[in-house]
Amino acid sequence: MIHGGAGTIAKSDLTPKLEQAYLDQLKQALHVGYGVLENGGTSLDAVSAAVVVLEDSPLFNAGKGSSFSHEGRNELDASIMDGRDLSAGAVAGVRLVKNPIKLARTVMENSVHVMMAGSGAEAFARENALEMVEPDYFYTERRWQMLQRAKYPKEQTRIQPVAPLWEERKMGTVGAVAIDSEGNLAAATSTGGMTNKRYQRIGDSPIIGAGTYADNASCAVSATGHGEYFIRANVAHDICARLMYKKIPLQQAADEVIQQKLVSMGAKGGIIAIDNSGEVVMNFNTTGMYRGKIGPDGLEVAVYGEKAVISGE
Repeated sequence: MIHGGAGTIAKSDLTPKLEQAYLDQLKQALHVGYGVLENGGTSLDAVSAAVVVLEDSPLFNAGKGSSFSHEGRNELDASIMDGRDLSAGAVAGVRLVKNPIKLARTVMENSVHVMMAGSGAEAFARENALEMVEPDYFYTERRWQMLQRAKYPKEQTRIQPVAPLWEERKMGTVGAVAIDSEGNLAAATSTGGMTNKRYQRIGDSPIIGAGTYADNASCAVSATGHGEYFIRANVAHDICARLMYKKIPLQQAADEVIQQKLVSMGAKGGIIAIDNSGEVVMNFNTTGMYRGKIGPDGLEVAVYGEKAVISGE
C-alpha cells in the first residue's frame, strides 16, 4: 500500500490531465513495490522501492517535488522500520541527498543510530556512497509559487498561479507499507515538510512511532497529515498498540485514532496500514488522500473520499 499525501482535495480542483498523472504515478509505485514482493524480495525492499518512485516524481511533496522552507530551501525528512526486529532508521533536514528514504535505510543498516540530521546525515550519506545532488535538483516551479503565496498572501492575486489552491492546504507526504511472503511487515515515509516552515522545523515523518511504525506482532503504518499533532498523538504506534493490547481489528484501531482521537484534537490527516494477517486499511479525516494498494486480488488507486477507484491495471 502507498499514499501520496492527505488534505483538502476536491475533484473540482484537479484537471482530468493532472488527476490522471497522479493516478499513473501511484500505479507505477505500486507495480514497482509489488514486483519486489513477487520476485521474493522482503517487505523492507518493497516499501523502499515504492517510496523511491514517489520521491523521484515532482508531483508529490517528497524528494524531487519537495516544498520550500521560509528561507527558500528544501529540507527533507524520511524514516523506515522493519517489523521483524523493530530496527529503524530516520533522517531529518537533509538538503543534498537525492533519495532520503535510501539514507534512512542506510542509517538503520549501517550505523548504531536511529536518526541523523542535517549536514551530519549528509556526511554519512557520502561515506556510504549514496547519490548526492545540488540543491536546485529539488526545485519545481509550482512548489516555489506555493511558497510565494504563503509568504506574501496579500500579493497572491498578482502572482500567476501554477497549481490549484488546494495544494497550499495539502499535507503532502509519501509512504508505503507491505507484508511479504514470510509474513514480515515494513513501513516507510518521506516528506519535504510544510511549505514556509521556519527554524528547521521537523514534523512526524522521520519520528518513529509518530509517522512510521512496523511490528510483526501487530501492524505497519505510514502517516500523512499535520505533523505536530501526529507527534503528540504518537499516531503510528498508537494504532499498532491498540491491536496488541485491546485485541481489536485494524479498521477499528485506525478509526479510534484518526476519526476520534485526532479529530478531537483538531488534527487533519490519514494513514495507510496493514496488519500481520494481511488486512489493509486506508483511513483519513480529510476530503481526500492519494492512495493505492496492490496484491493478489488486484490493484486500486484513489484520490477522493468517495470510491473514485481504478482497479485491475
